[in-house]
Amino acid sequence: MKKALFFILFFYNCSYSQSFDPKVLEHIDEFFIDAVFYADQFITPATDAAVYQSSGGWIFSAKKEKRWSTTFGIHSNVFFVPNSDRTFVLKDSDFTFLKIQDATSATIPTALGNGEQINIVDRYGVINPNFPIETPKGINENIIFYPHLSAAVSLGSGTELITKFAPRTKIKRGEYQVYGFGLKHNISQYSKALESKNINLAMILSNSRENISFDFLDIRTNFGTLGINRINGSVNTWQFQTNVSKEYNNFEFMLGSIVNSSDFKYKFSGEKGTIDEFINFPRGTSQEFLNEKLKEIYKTKINAIFELSVAYKWNRIFFHSSIAFNKFVNTNFSIHYKLN
Repeated sequence: MKKALFFILFFYNCSYSQSFDPKVLEHIDEFFIDAVFYADQFITPATDAAVYQSSGGWIFSAKKEKRWSTTFGIHSNVFFVPNSDRTFVLKDSDFTFLKIQDATSATIPTALGNGEQINIVDRYGVINPNFPIETPKGINENIIFYPHLSAAVSLGSGTELITKFAPRTKIKRGEYQVYGFGLKHNISQYSKALESKNINLAMILSNSRENISFDFLDIRTNFGTLGINRINGSVNTWQFQTNVSKEYNNFEFMLGSIVNSSDFKYKFSGEKGTIDEFINFPRGTSQEFLNEKLKEIYKTKINAIFELSVAYKWNRIFFHSSIAFNKFVNTNFSIHYKLN
């Protein structure tokens, strides 16, 4: 029995040592650099779009409300995906370790793109010679629709607390969620000239969180999976907005100017990689190690956005429609009900 166990262990160790190429350790860091580069190109257009999706529809009226006036709203948001952000050109020279199979360059989809795929392999054939990597598919949608809820409570003195919340919404090969709060203050109350002409001026400072996730790289190697089949983008946006409006009967026409600053963070998720059974990474699992690498593409961006909107009042119900535009175009239609 002991001899049989010895031969089993000996056979396993010999097989393992033959299959494990020490060159893997020489190139594994280069492989991770390429994975981070590709992740940046793939998901950044989607996180940029998420900022626009969360920026619109904060103000449905610039008027001053009486204390404790409370309004609830139901929103439908439609984002138009621009052609320029659906694809990017990938070249062999962009990579350190990987290369495009049977080509030197290719136009491939971002997370906002279509479902076309190409194969990527490693230059040295030491990590995945038998398993070419398929690039991830995009959502393949011309427009992205998501609903969300809002609520506003007047605190008095022309100040309102506004919140918005979107349930986790599934889109093709991904998910999206946004939530946030803001404080709006009416400025025109300090000018009798503006009030006499039914002109309203309001400002809002808001903070919103946008979370998106997409299918990413299902990488199989000779030593197992890497555990990066899902990528998440987290955006923290601070926004300052000024709206001026003019009332005509039951209509209120508004022009808004928006400036926001967004912090972008990313991480890989999904099942942990089985490659961890063979390689000890400096920071726990391969997924955790790669998430540390992703910190290199964290970024902060500032956007200037314009918004046109109109609201119609019918008894206690307000119908509101807006369009926000600059780099992207985002529309929002909502129905609000005022309790008091």
